Amino acid sequence: MFANRRSAGRQLAARLQQLREEKPVVLALPRGGVPVGFEIAEGLDAPLDIVLVRKIGVPWQPELALGAVVDGADPQVIINDILAAELAIDQNYITNETARQLEEIERRRKVYLGDRPPVPLAGRTVIVVDDGIATGSTVRTALLAIGRAGAAKIVLAVPVAPEGALEELREGVDEIICLSTPSPFLAVGAHYTEFGQLEDADVISLLEERHRRIARAGDRPSG
Repeated sequence: MFANRRSAGRQLAARLQQLREEKPVVLALPRGGVPVGFEIAEGLDAPLDIVLVRKIGVPWQPELALGAVVDGADPQVIINDILAAELAIDQNYITNETARQLEEIERRRKVYLGDRPPVPLAGRTVIVVDDGIATGSTVRTALLAIGRAGAAKIVLAVPVAPEGALEELREGVDEIICLSTPSPFLAVGAHYTEFGQLEDADVISLLEERHRRIARAGDRPSG
């Protein structure tokens, strides 16, 4: 059991100290991943950003994922071409729906980060963080897009996840750090003493605080 998300983040930060010299970027999945990512970024003196994933659904069955859009300095679009061909999905639909989801991603990013641009990932060590994994579908999409964006090394860091889900994610990362793999796995929240619903304001506050601390550190004279 973890006391709360930030406590879990501090435990992960202790396990990730070997990456400090690589000057990593911490990417958190909002909302729940942000308090965890904040503590990792604090512990590694790293920038904290978010990764937003939006599903592209089949037109007549929106819950069935045809693909996804993942934001960043170079947003990535991932389409299941085999499914698209089998269902004879019109390319115009894919183009228009992709544009619509990119607009929604941009709207949400502005809510969380204002005008701050995404942290560039090319050539960087990227630590992808959530408060836990159940099925891993959203994380899998994010990892694929981060790899396409040119990250040199991808580390997935989560407090809790089922071993089966982690196995399915291994080929998309260089390393996985997971503190607990309980069996049976019930739900992410079942492994926290405190697992309250986060509001946008909570996410914004943590992102702004980390940004301010990075900015202050950059203003300090060296030596």
